[in-house]
Amino acid sequence: MADDDWKVLPHDPIEKLTENLWRVVGSIPRVQMRRVMTVVRLGDGRLVIHSAVAMDEPSMAALEAWGRPSFLIVPNRWHRMDAARFKRRYPSLKVLTPPRAQKLVATVVAVDGTHEDFGDDRVQLTPLAGVGDGEQILRVRSNDGVTLVLTDCIFNMAKPRDFFGRTITTLMGSAPGPRVSRLFKAAVIKDRDAFRGDLERLATTPELVRLIVAHDRLATGPAAAAALREAATYV
Repeated sequence: MADDDWKVLPHDPIEKLTENLWRVVGSIPRVQMRRVMTVVRLGDGRLVIHSAVAMDEPSMAALEAWGRPSFLIVPNRWHRMDAARFKRRYPSLKVLTPPRAQKLVATVVAVDGTHEDFGDDRVQLTPLAGVGDGEQILRVRSNDGVTLVLTDCIFNMAKPRDFFGRTITTLMGSAPGPRVSRLFKAAVIKDRDAFRGDLERLATTPELVRLIVAHDRLATGPAAAAALREAATYV
């Protein structure tokens, strides 16, 4: 792969959350907003990459040493920035995306399937209610409990300090979090009652230990359920 094809933006070190779950927080060009990649290791050593973030070579080497990149989840129509780069680096990746996002995602990378084409005893990819197949839930069972991975349905970020960032988040209604942004409500939610009910249901997930969202703070312990309940009040 040509050096200029693997474009790396500033990112934090890999967070090794538990035995089968890693998290990486990276930057977005021109805005003070951060994005999150989640990587799950299946029992047979295959890796599930959710919302890809291109990393520096030492970090990619660590990822490749941990397992074999096999599934790439593009979780909605917006989180496709590095999808094609990962597919070129790992041609055997199976690219999965929600049905509603397939057309736009396919403009940058070929799509192989949806949540119906993925299944594992400890990792499930399921629809999110009320969004018309616009986003999905990644549920990961680890030795210490259950982690829920969402994308843009919940923002959990601090208010940016820069003028542009403050203006954008004010217009979007996306900070401070946890909350559901105005943009997501306008562009994605089809049934607010169903969506609110699903967030409240997810808050009661047995053994819930983590909530990972795309932007960007990690909620752990009781704060994970509390974040889901608080976000539901914004629907």
